[in-house]
Amino acid sequence: MSQVTRDELALDPLWVARRLLGCELRSTGPQGEVGVRLVEVEAYRGLDDPASHCYRGQTERNAVMFGPAGHLYVYFVYGMHFCINVVCLTDGVPGAVLLRAGEITTGAELARSRRPAVRKDTQLASGPARLAGVLGITREHNGVDLTDPESPVRLYNGTPVGEDDIRSGPRVGVAAAMDLPWRTWVDGSSAVSSYRRGGRRRIQART
Repeated sequence: MSQVTRDELALDPLWVARRLLGCELRSTGPQGEVGVRLVEVEAYRGLDDPASHCYRGQTERNAVMFGPAGHLYVYFVYGMHFCINVVCLTDGVPGAVLLRAGEITTGAELARSRRPAVRKDTQLASGPARLAGVLGITREHNGVDLTDPESPVRLYNGTPVGEDDIRSGPRVGVAAAMDLPWRTWVDGSSAVSSYRRGGRRRIQART
């Protein structure tokens, strides 16, 4: 299985989002390895996207989003969960794709131990917080290079998803630009998360 290259990710997040469907993300640590096939993602641009963490410019928190492409942007949300994103575009131009859901392909037993309250394996990585949890990804993984074979978190090419099997719709839980159809998923996958429309009370940007 070949890794996704940096050049393949240094493109518009809307295109990269569709490209990521069917790819496999693997995370290796002291406890072992967990892999997921990505089945739901969400695109975010930068200075022209009011739902993005980069909308108001570069900060210490969002610096990874300003490139280069192929790195992992990890942030903590609602004081409870980590969310993970694949950085896109080129140096100095921010953009990323939020990874929302996946199907477990490797390390199912370890994944279950990390989400013991989840009853069905299909739901272990359903939603961005669960996805980060089963992969064991935390703030310490912010900035790791997904294209490096020696990285603890790596992104691999999988079986491409046909256009007839891809669906798009509004992003989830954001307070701005909530109706843009920038969430993309694999039709028929039981790991795809439930849709929750955002609103004024959800002031936290996603990426």
